[in-house]
Amino acid sequence: MGVLNGIEKICRTSGIDPKQIRSVMHGTTVATNAILTQKGAKVGLVTTQGYKQVLHIARSFVPGGLGGWVIFNKQPLLAPLEHTVEAVERLSASGEVVTSLDEADIRTKLEELRDADIEALTVSLINAYASGVHEERIAEIAEEVMPGIPVSLSSRVVPEMQEYERTETTVVNSFVRPEVSSYLDHLEAEIQARLADDVQLSILRSDGGLATCDSASYTPVNLLLSGPAGGVAGAIWFCSRGGFDKVLTFDVGGTSTDVALIEDNHARLRRETRVGDVAVRAPSVDVRTVGAGGGSIAFVPELTKALRVGPDSAGAEPGPAAYNKGGEQPTVTDANVVLGYLPANQKLGGDMEIRKDLAEAAVQKVADAMGVPLKEAAEGIVRIANEHMFGALRLISVEQGYDPREFALCGFGGAGPLHANALGILMDAWPVIVPPSPGVLCAYGDATTRVKDEASRSLIKGFSQLDKESVVSILEGLTRQVTESLEKQDIPADQQTITWQADVRYQGQALLLTQDVSPDALRDQGLALLQSAFDAEHEQLFSFSLDEEHELVNLRAIARAPRPNITEREWATEATDLSAAITGESPIYFNGADHNATLYDRERLCPGHVLPGPAIVTEMDSTTVVFPGYQAEVDKVGNLLIEPVGRQGKE
Repeated sequence: MGVLNGIEKICRTSGIDPKQIRSVMHGTTVATNAILTQKGAKVGLVTTQGYKQVLHIARSFVPGGLGGWVIFNKQPLLAPLEHTVEAVERLSASGEVVTSLDEADIRTKLEELRDADIEALTVSLINAYASGVHEERIAEIAEEVMPGIPVSLSSRVVPEMQEYERTETTVVNSFVRPEVSSYLDHLEAEIQARLADDVQLSILRSDGGLATCDSASYTPVNLLLSGPAGGVAGAIWFCSRGGFDKVLTFDVGGTSTDVALIEDNHARLRRETRVGDVAVRAPSVDVRTVGAGGGSIAFVPELTKALRVGPDSAGAEPGPAAYNKGGEQPTVTDANVVLGYLPANQKLGGDMEIRKDLAEAAVQKVADAMGVPLKEAAEGIVRIANEHMFGALRLISVEQGYDPREFALCGFGGAGPLHANALGILMDAWPVIVPPSPGVLCAYGDATTRVKDEASRSLIKGFSQLDKESVVSILEGLTRQVTESLEKQDIPADQQTITWQADVRYQGQALLLTQDVSPDALRDQGLALLQSAFDAEHEQLFSFSLDEEHELVNLRAIARAPRPNITEREWATEATDLSAAITGESPIYFNGADHNATLYDRERLCPGHVLPGPAIVTEMDSTTVVFPGYQAEVDKVGNLLIEPVGRQGKE
């Protein structure tokens, strides 16, 4: 498979014996693709009697305007009604048994699901977040009735209140679990066969942490945004070492752009992960996505004659016209080639030639439809794509109460550096940072993140009904769970970092805001710390706070392993002459005028070099454009810092 071939190629080109590798970190989109393509397991669902329709009723919300229900087409459920059975049982909200489980009845119903050839089973009972006793017993019976069928229990996957979210999350876990487990088992076996028996395989979670292969196989719902999380982790690594702790990131690929916000060297997280039409209660980096990438197709509708870009994409096959793989529709990449931002004499990935003539032929279709010159049409395509990305960046900054002028901007992905300078202008966020090897930054993020685990418990009590000691006691119990989990992964307790979290809201409010606190701070300051932190964040997001009772909904303990010791590149004590990095010149078109840009080989750049625009910096995995009136400086860790000429640091 591609992962193993990549490892072998890296070892071959760098002269490393594969048997020397002891750790492999991997980000995967297997779970994501299963959801998007609706190609997962046939799932059976067990609910409490009277709650068979829990997935159908959901939250009684129909997207769209006032008449949205008229055109709303509900997607097929991952656990259909014909594969849903009810258990005769009931627990109270405090976890006490109200009605004992009817074991004979549930055994018969599980046999019916087995005969329906289900491939995975979900058990989600009312109030199971308070006690999993009945779910555990049903799992034991299921093992007898249908051995080999994976069973996901809501009390293990997401032991938190709100029955719909808990059920949906656990069903999604079951839906992707067989495919993810098979993929990871095969990958782990092949890695151990080709590398070493004791190699440790870790999988990147949606929240930017690492999970063991066993943990990822049991709860693959935590992997839905594994890919984008790696890029954010890589951005944190390079930006923090360059001295930037407040950064807006944008990752531009072939189909989409993912944006995120980093504050104090930490990415904003959210407790809900959405993929397509599915939303699950699982932590993930707060990444927003728009359909604007290098492969986004430009077109001019006959009716309006107004240029449009995306969200349809040329994909990898046939791809942009310039790739000479059969693509004929104009894309953002083709427009960048026409403008000279992606030089035709450059080979993408080291071996793919760019065909400027094919790019010009594709973009000419747009120019003819609009009645404008070729380069003007190309610049229009790129500007519209930039506006789409700009809108996403505003969504995670301005619309959440942040001033983007107080942040640096970090562009990566194969096409990110092509648009970095333009987005810096739109956002007025400086410097614009292009980290080393931006096209593969996600992989670097995988290598620099940490193994983590978490445990949670729902509480749902007003602050007036709680005291510091009881809250700390619960969190200490959760801490023991996650500490033991990491110890089983050979991570000693004294090397772990523990963080506590609390989901807080105003009494009667549906909105929850998650507050991170250190154990020592909570022990010292008590619930007043959570209350003041919640009010401050509520004020920032919504411009007001209330003098109302605060309610503690969920408590959570998170354990993290130490960061891996990554060897950083060593630079010469003195920078070589900048002229040694120049590889030639190439024409570019910017703001309606032609310019000659100097071409630089990034591999030959050193800290201290300052590249005046117009300039194009080429490397194997990406290309960076610096416009006239701007410059790029290489910082101490190899980042390119793009700023307006004459600007000195943050204003």
